[in-house]
Amino acid sequence: MLKVKSVLVSQPKPETEKSPYFSLEEMCKVKIDFRPFIHVEGIPRQEFRLQKINLLDFDAVIFTSRNAVDHYFRAAEEARNKIPDEMKYFCISESIAFYLQKYIVYRKRKIFHGQQTFAELIPLLKKHKESKFLLPCSDILSPNIIQLLKENEIDYKCATLYRTVCSDLSDLKDVNYDILVFFSPSGIKSLFQNFPNFKQNDTRIAVFGSTTVKAAEEAGLRIDIAAPQPESPSMTRALELYIKKANKNCKKV
Repeated sequence: MLKVKSVLVSQPKPETEKSPYFSLEEMCKVKIDFRPFIHVEGIPRQEFRLQKINLLDFDAVIFTSRNAVDHYFRAAEEARNKIPDEMKYFCISESIAFYLQKYIVYRKRKIFHGQQTFAELIPLLKKHKESKFLLPCSDILSPNIIQLLKENEIDYKCATLYRTVCSDLSDLKDVNYDILVFFSPSGIKSLFQNFPNFKQNDTRIAVFGSTTVKAAEEAGLRIDIAAPQPESPSMTRALELYIKKANKNCKKV
């Protein structure tokens, strides 16, 4: 097992200093860089109009991410739609619910939220089955979400408002890392779109989630680190266990 000196995480750098990545960096004396391999772009107004969706035909909105919030209100502004104060908002988590404060007066609105998963949101949606729900989403939407909505007979419509695209990584052409960390199939796609002749060699690949595992395997990559696992529910924990074995000199912080 080769020693690990550098790690590239294919996500934006954490905004909080309390991120476990920074603790891991100090604990194991490794260099951890962050670089998004993918980014989100809003779908132009002209393209959205082809979906023939009127935002004001719905009295409730389901938000699964901050991107969904941003692009819902962007689309409303571009269409010059004033979102009524009576609109009901259903958010997959409390943090996304609080994010709504960027656009509305939080305490004066009808806002509901789950804990973290879409399944936890279903009981709240069922209590408002008389509503017509709009689901702002990207061009990539989890089939599980659609299945849950249909199984529970929720009256909904998807509105594709943004898409995930590969970022330009040309500046990384001559930069090598011991570990590359991925969280989505789109990240794997971006790696090979930017570097078609990528050879893994001694580079370790870390992946999070079953769909990312599948994408990595289909791309011919050797997976060295995978999460979540019983002993490593998070990516930082999986990295910690691997690096400790590889370096054997990590200290407690």
